[in-house]
Amino acid sequence: MFEPAPTPVAAAPQGLAVRLGRVLLAPWSRLALLVVLLAAAGTSVLVLEPQRLLADGWPVQLNGAAAVVVFAVAYGLCTAAFVPRPLLNLAAGALFGTQLGLVGALGGTVIGAGIAFGLGRALGQDALRPLLRGRVLHTVDGQLSRHGFRSVLAARLFPGVPFWVSNYCSSVSRTGWLPFLLATGLGSIPNTAAYVVAGSRASTPTSPTFLIAMGFIALTGLAAAIVAWCKRHKLRGDDGTGGQPEAGNRPEADDRPGTRV
Repeated sequence: MFEPAPTPVAAAPQGLAVRLGRVLLAPWSRLALLVVLLAAAGTSVLVLEPQRLLADGWPVQLNGAAAVVVFAVAYGLCTAAFVPRPLLNLAAGALFGTQLGLVGALGGTVIGAGIAFGLGRALGQDALRPLLRGRVLHTVDGQLSRHGFRSVLAARLFPGVPFWVSNYCSSVSRTGWLPFLLATGLGSIPNTAAYVVAGSRASTPTSPTFLIAMGFIALTGLAAAIVAWCKRHKLRGDDGTGGQPEAGNRPEADDRPGTRV
């Protein structure tokens, strides 16, 4: 005997579920979810005010290695929610001292970078990559895609671009996970250490250690400004090619099949 064919009434809900799933998984739907998550994270930071740790101190129930681990996780979540890293680095030094503070701050830096990179890669890349047609955007994307480790390392060593901006820009590019996280960890050591030392010696602002740390911070900021000034022509496309990208670097070449990393 032949089984009866499914009725249209039974097939309709299944077809509706499939269409709804496609809409929810579409690039622009995921991008909208990313925007909502980031807006919620920024709002929570304004409400919870994590910077109060500088004034109120760390909870007495947490101490030792456990406190450093909890701080690193909280640090990562805060950086993904747009809290400035210098403030968190100062807090790390003030709460834990130089050595443990540096461990917690670097761990939190890598965690926060990984969170932002993962969110941007999963929710924003497919929708935003087709929009990378401007000259400056294409140049930045090309540098990150072709020289991910070197570009991210330079951005961490010479801080000028906000931490969260570089994270999400890297996630939209074709930079791999390992080069991104490794360059973030290595490149963040000098500047993070300077802020942690400054935070640990904030009670003695006239001490040589504090002054050296602040001097290093100022020098890295000046170096970042000089590098940005020297690179301005390249970002504008004034590289002697008449403002036209090379054949192998055109935006269309990045989205051809087989070029995704």
